[in-house]
Amino acid sequence: MVSSQPTLLGGRYEVRTLIGRGGMAQVHLGFDTRLSRIVAIKMLRTDLARDSIFQTRFRREAQAAASLNHPNIVAVYDTSEENLKLPDGSVVSVPYIVMEYVEGHTVKELLVGGTPVPIDEAVEIISGVLSALEYSHTQGFVHRDIKPGNIMLTNTGKVKVMDFGIARAIADSQATMTQTNAVVGTAQYLSPEQARAEVVDARSDLYSTGCVLFELLTGRPPFKGDSAVAVAYQHVSEVPPTPSSITQDIPDAIDRVVLKSLAKSKQERYTSAAQMRVDLERALAGSAISAPAVSSWESPAAGSAATATTVLPATAATTVMPGSVKAAGLTETSTDMQAIGNGKQVEEKPSKLWLWISLAFATVIALVLGYWLLFASQAVDPETETVEVPASILNVDFAEARKQLNELGLEGVQGEPVASDEVEKGKVVSSDPAPGTKVNKKSKVQLRISSGPKEVTVPNIKGMTQDQAREALKAAGLTIGEINRIDELGEPKDRILRTSPEIGAPIKKGTAINIFIASGNVMVPADLAGKPLEEVRTILQELDLLVVEKQVETDEHSQGTVISVSPQGILPTKTSITVEVAVPVPAKPEPPKNNPENPGSGTDPSKPEGPGNESDKPKDPEKPGGNG
Repeated sequence: MVSSQPTLLGGRYEVRTLIGRGGMAQVHLGFDTRLSRIVAIKMLRTDLARDSIFQTRFRREAQAAASLNHPNIVAVYDTSEENLKLPDGSVVSVPYIVMEYVEGHTVKELLVGGTPVPIDEAVEIISGVLSALEYSHTQGFVHRDIKPGNIMLTNTGKVKVMDFGIARAIADSQATMTQTNAVVGTAQYLSPEQARAEVVDARSDLYSTGCVLFELLTGRPPFKGDSAVAVAYQHVSEVPPTPSSITQDIPDAIDRVVLKSLAKSKQERYTSAAQMRVDLERALAGSAISAPAVSSWESPAAGSAATATTVLPATAATTVMPGSVKAAGLTETSTDMQAIGNGKQVEEKPSKLWLWISLAFATVIALVLGYWLLFASQAVDPETETVEVPASILNVDFAEARKQLNELGLEGVQGEPVASDEVEKGKVVSSDPAPGTKVNKKSKVQLRISSGPKEVTVPNIKGMTQDQAREALKAAGLTIGEINRIDELGEPKDRILRTSPEIGAPIKKGTAINIFIASGNVMVPADLAGKPLEEVRTILQELDLLVVEKQVETDEHSQGTVISVSPQGILPTKTSITVEVAVPVPAKPEPPKNNPENPGSGTDPSKPEGPGNESDKPKDPEKPGGNG
């Protein structure tokens, strides 16, 4: 990366910690802000990204890898390019691949220390690799770089093969056998046809898988050497030892599977990954297998040594000592010399040492020639007139860009449209080769046209506060539009209920999103009067309102019906609502009745009772009617 600041690729992939580094690319831990998941992001080095030919290969292989969907293959989620600004101020388009992030460790880490793994575990790992290859080969895709570092063992015990596609793009763009250290490791799993710079196919992957199986069983690769060339030479010329010669408990059937997968000729190997997987699993189970006996494999050069002769003067005859053969790190052979006469030449059947040296020399020459052809094919013939792709073709209409290229002797062709936030729709965003690149006249320049701002999806902001929603929309390149408060039963106040456009909808970057927020209020129905009390109580309680009952004596309403409800209208939840309910008026008391057996016992209701009653007062004797 060219900056220590956090980088967002494609408007959605957050680039985080560097977790891996190779000769061609860097792998970062990433976060997909749209799907909220951890990913791995592989980005090409900026110096390689300047190579338009490499970019094309990378893009083609990455797209092919993204089409592979298998449980034993690390998934590729997305591929694209990002314009990055370099320290010198220039801008380069860097391709990247977004992959499944796998938690676990590689088989390479498992083999640290040179300790072999149990046979059944080795078979399980290789069966997973062969299952992945079986699928990829049916899709017409050869891995070409099967090795322990490209095989992951997840924390749940699954086998995952990595670097489908990118491995091929890298192999096409570097001299594998001219590098050191890390590439020596790759050379240990190289098929003979790869070492000879020949065309590879699915059977080349099976050879590399056989090398990994050998190392799992024994703790060491089948061939070792001081250099990549020395290892490659052994792949081309020497029959590997049997795994049981290194680890004694390996059964003969497993030896046979390994040696068949490591046959020098592609025609003698397994024809498919499925066939090798079945044979390997049957070998572990003790069943019959198709691989021939171990003794049937012989050195491919054994029959050719007797045909070569070297003519030397008698005085210069040399004896080849067995010790010198061992010192050269080659197979010990005998020398057969035949004298023809004194003063005459001596005809000698050459030792296999010279044959091996010749083969090694031929291998080096083939590799150097392959390297030269690979890169020379990309070079510009100095006698051919070249022109520079102009920067003025950017940010103009396609017709104008093509006209400028035609004037320079170049042909402008329209590529696939690409979303851009900076370049207006219909104008040129970028070109391949990029502006500033020198190309031969009559070359084609692919022009990518802007399709307008990049599309994003409306993030899920339901349940957020207004401030939280604003930040989430901003991170997605969107803004808040209209704010609408709606009454929604059971929803917390001031929380987002929905959006327009709806959550998950694809829209242009910069679009304003209308949000609908819960008011926390409810509407008290206006037609509650006249309903039974129990029904009104249930309605109000379901609206999260508190019911306060008030009894009103009346003969005008049926007993138990609601007379009135207050307050009414839009109210906050938990508000106390007074409900007046009709109860009957109490009946008036009845007057007492007279006793017929004691008529005088009754009282005259017209006369006042008590001591003030005139009939109870004593009469004045001086007055008429007195007791005189």
